[in-house]
Amino acid sequence: MAMDLGFLGLGHMGGAIAERLLGHDDQLHVFDPAEPTLARFRDLGAIVQASPVAVAAVAPIVFACLPEPSVSDRVADQIAAAPGALRIYVEMSTIGRRTMSGIAERLGARGVTVVDCPVSGGPAGARAGTLATMAAGPRAALDELRPLLARIGSSPFEIGETPGLGQMMKLVNNLMAIANQTIAFEALVLGAKGGLDPDLMVEVVNRSTGRSVATEGIVPRAVLTGSFDFGARLAVPYKDLALGLAEAEALGVPMWTAETARQVWRFALSQGMGEDDYSTLIKLMERWAGAEVRGSKAERD
Repeated sequence: MAMDLGFLGLGHMGGAIAERLLGHDDQLHVFDPAEPTLARFRDLGAIVQASPVAVAAVAPIVFACLPEPSVSDRVADQIAAAPGALRIYVEMSTIGRRTMSGIAERLGARGVTVVDCPVSGGPAGARAGTLATMAAGPRAALDELRPLLARIGSSPFEIGETPGLGQMMKLVNNLMAIANQTIAFEALVLGAKGGLDPDLMVEVVNRSTGRSVATEGIVPRAVLTGSFDFGARLAVPYKDLALGLAEAEALGVPMWTAETARQVWRFALSQGMGEDDYSTLIKLMERWAGAEVRGSKAERD
């Protein structure tokens, strides 16, 4: 049955996810502060609305993919004041358990069911429909969302019935991914400094025990090539790292390795790299070592 769906936040990640919801006889209503982005979605067949409240007025199911917890809080407050047709609000942003729980409580008080559903896989995975989705919310809402989430990702996980559990799962994943990326970059720079061929080095690692998403995806696509365009601002993983460490502190769990990784990422932010692609983190290590990890076909500055 055709339905009206809503989507809030059409940045690198949100826009890629929203594209997966276009068509299928459903009508997608969208809002984003960036007018050029709205124009592109209008051309793709979406109905552009003037605000989050306007989206909620017409769409019973609304997805949100927003850049930081304060924005998610603000948008949820706006919708809570006028929920309109909204029945199910799907928060796909990475905002931490406490922020997520607060949003669920406030919207729940207005009769809106909230599903906590962060994703992993990056913008490329979103466009390909191969994301991992980590949904947590009431069983009836998860049942209703299952066909829609199948359009978005190929690895759907239902984490539990309490909003906030999805956030915890996403932060566990991201803490591991960010720490892996940090050490992978350091080790690859070491190898380059020691005379190893970068292309061969990455091939060997990816057939050995050192492989990770960093060596299998980020490095071949954005570092060896010199393109540095993997798809997210460096400030985004740092935000996730800080959220994960805040949850660890609240639960009394020591995180020595993640704390060390945070120092490296914080230094990158202090160097004005927050708006750069997060693959550029390796340039810090390269400058310190006086060596580059570039492949034979790399784009040169």
